[in-house]
Amino acid sequence: MDAVVQQYLERFGVSEATRRFLAKPQKMFIDGAWLDSRDGQTFEVIEPSTGGLITHVPAGHATDLDRAVAAARRQFDGGEWRRLKPLERERLLHRLADLIEANATELAELESIDMGKSVANARAVDVQGTVDTFRYFAGWASKLHGRTVEPSLPGNYLAYTRKEPIGVVGAIVPWNFPLQTMAWKLAAALAVGCTTVVKPAELTSLSTLRFAELVQEAGIPDGVVNIVTGRGSVVGAAMAEHPGIDKLTFTGSTPVGRNVGRSAVDHLKHVTLELGGKSPVLVLDDADIAAAAQAVANGVFFNSGQVCDAGTRAYVHRSVYDAFLQELIAYTSTLKIAPGLDPDCFLGPLVSAKQLDRVTDYIDAGRHEGAELVYGGGTLSGPGFFVEPTIFAHCRNDMRIVREEIFGPVLTTAPFDDLDDAVRMANDSPFGLAAAIYSRDIGRVHSLIPRLSAGSVYVNAHGTLDPSMPFGGYKESGFGKDLGPEQLDHLMETKAVWITLP
Repeated sequence: MDAVVQQYLERFGVSEATRRFLAKPQKMFIDGAWLDSRDGQTFEVIEPSTGGLITHVPAGHATDLDRAVAAARRQFDGGEWRRLKPLERERLLHRLADLIEANATELAELESIDMGKSVANARAVDVQGTVDTFRYFAGWASKLHGRTVEPSLPGNYLAYTRKEPIGVVGAIVPWNFPLQTMAWKLAAALAVGCTTVVKPAELTSLSTLRFAELVQEAGIPDGVVNIVTGRGSVVGAAMAEHPGIDKLTFTGSTPVGRNVGRSAVDHLKHVTLELGGKSPVLVLDDADIAAAAQAVANGVFFNSGQVCDAGTRAYVHRSVYDAFLQELIAYTSTLKIAPGLDPDCFLGPLVSAKQLDRVTDYIDAGRHEGAELVYGGGTLSGPGFFVEPTIFAHCRNDMRIVREEIFGPVLTTAPFDDLDDAVRMANDSPFGLAAAIYSRDIGRVHSLIPRLSAGSVYVNAHGTLDPSMPFGGYKESGFGKDLGPEQLDHLMETKAVWITLP
């Protein structure tokens, strides 16, 4: 660990448990064992607030993935996990949730140090969301069943269906919410009786490796959860093609997801893709302008804009457009930019130098295309990958900053004249992950909801999530659902059984 990172941890009083974990050599977790990659290669893990080196993580290869898939396959085909009764699986998942909750401070600190996000938000959103997700799906373990049918064909039959786990699930997890998104993939899969292989993002693997220690402590059998660290182009690509993986679930960018999905389909693999977004926000003329401005700012600048369903395109009725911009700028100016471990941080750094370059390139493109920069647009001097929250006004839908996913704290705004105009602009996008409406007229809200091409619609808020509600998009934002009972159907096979009776 670099001295600059050590000083950063000391400055904000990081817990002793977090320090101990970071001081250990990091290993992959396969079949209950902690292993280096077969060739011993590693890659650096960089702390985004300082730019300093935290540690090294194994750079896995296809042979490491083979070991993990073989362990998951053995456990699924004839191991202890498959033989457990539903209530026993439920009990183990609740025990795991208890351990996550008991170690919430450490997990939140690791998430902040690894990814750069606000430690307060990591505790309240990421870690608590992980606990809630495991508790929700733990309850489903004992409530899965098929149905009996009264056939209409001649003869005497007993006909029924069985719900059976799909097999080995490969999960490719993004870097922006590593712990929580991993929980979205694993909790449901484990509840139905699947076994799993996880590839965390190479930028943010640490919380997932700490989670694997809790898996062991909870008493979940070896081979049920396996963690293979490595690069997406190596381990992720191998997962999409691996014949031992029955189901692939991926969260990430649309270009990468397109390649992963194509490969998975070529190998006749079940697949769920939760991809990019460019979510529109509609602010109607009857909205509470001050409240809407705060909610829109929170919805786009949370996690420094590194959120797939962030409300990055705000369309505001022309009669309130100027007032909305004033309120929006005033509130945004109160949001604190700080290192992630600062307890008052709202906007931490971006995850990497590469991401900083990407976001600043888009800000430059917005200026060159004629968008009016009304707030922010700069970077912070000194160490770390910080960019100011940025607001553009009077944008056109043909601009790159409006059409392409930036994945940073950049909001585009434009006025509209009527609801048809607003819907047209909102739907004029290749993405369809989410949308938001701000209005006090519930009738108009209900009329707009079915007209928006989005997998989630938020009203007078943005990014509200709960394990009981499905999450997934339309169009190039992917297909399939995480969370909710809808996710369970993607993780089980339905078997039809016919018994001829005398």
